[in-house]
Amino acid sequence: MSKQILITGGAGFVGSHLADGLLRAGHRVRVLDELNPQVHPGGRPDYLAKEVELLTGDMRDPNRLREAMTGVDVVFHFAACVGVGQSMYEISRYMSVNTIGTAELLQSILDSRSMVEKIVVASSMSIYGEGRYVCSQCGRHASPPVRPVEQLKAGHWDMHCEECGGVLKPVPTDESKPSEINSVYALSKRDQEELCLIYGRTYGLPVTALRFFNIYGTRQALSNPYTGVAAVFASRMLNGKQPLIFEDGEQMRDFVHVSDIVRANMLAMERPASNGQVINIGCGKPITIREVAEKLARSLGKDVLPVITNKYRAGDIRHCYADISKARVLLGYEPQMTHEEGFRELAEWLGEQQAEDKVETMLSELSAYGLTA
Repeated sequence: MSKQILITGGAGFVGSHLADGLLRAGHRVRVLDELNPQVHPGGRPDYLAKEVELLTGDMRDPNRLREAMTGVDVVFHFAACVGVGQSMYEISRYMSVNTIGTAELLQSILDSRSMVEKIVVASSMSIYGEGRYVCSQCGRHASPPVRPVEQLKAGHWDMHCEECGGVLKPVPTDESKPSEINSVYALSKRDQEELCLIYGRTYGLPVTALRFFNIYGTRQALSNPYTGVAAVFASRMLNGKQPLIFEDGEQMRDFVHVSDIVRANMLAMERPASNGQVINIGCGKPITIREVAEKLARSLGKDVLPVITNKYRAGDIRHCYADISKARVLLGYEPQMTHEEGFRELAEWLGEQQAEDKVETMLSELSAYGLTA
């Protein structure tokens, strides 16, 4: 049955792909997006389907929210300021847009006596802080706290077992791991997740929180230096520059293609088993940041080696990748895009794009606040 869908922040990278998927499934899609110039310098993006009803406005504007919520059956809440580094010096903006914006959305649903059937909220792996680990020497499992600044300044990237001193090796991180907040962005994403879940429990509204890992794919904002690392690397390469990698490049992440993210969201909308749940969405296979740069270079046909800076950035973690067992059971989710296929598709799209490299601007901003060294 066709539904009226609202995607907050839906003009962006992930939201626009979700809009396409929902339209193909026969739903009607409305988007509320402020079209922030950092992400959308040209206004409404060309890639946003013409069938999408776009309302331009701020999530914190109750009047605009009332208009956006009219007749809505399902809400996908994606609107957020995104970027760990930037969040550390734009504290007020990140907490206002992400936390207060979510509160305003829920207040609007409550005050309007809306007939919303479900909310799917985009959460983030950043709220875990460090992932789960096991000691390479004694086999002890660990969930270590974030690394102290003194350790990072000394260039000691890995963590060690408290019992025997052995190096801790990453293992898949499941949803039961307690959060270890290490950035303003992570705090605001946890706020979004918990606010929606509290509202759902209180008012009997089905809510699913999907914790996205590192998403990549077409339509990423290439000129936004605080976007995903794959897009940042690509912007450098397209401008004939070497990608800059913090630490030693061996930090592990879970890179998941946007098409798999879209599939997970649509499954969450349809599957009652996901109601009230927090669910990891990733590919379940770790890849190092250095490998990401190398795969992108090969896909782009660029003979460009990354620069390993051996510098740190405040808010960064060492390793974290997803245990997706829960998504498999509750959603029937199975990632379908391999890294090889995904980076090849990304490279084909990148060949048609113009990207303004703003990495040096980002680094100078972080440095001015003492957030990198």
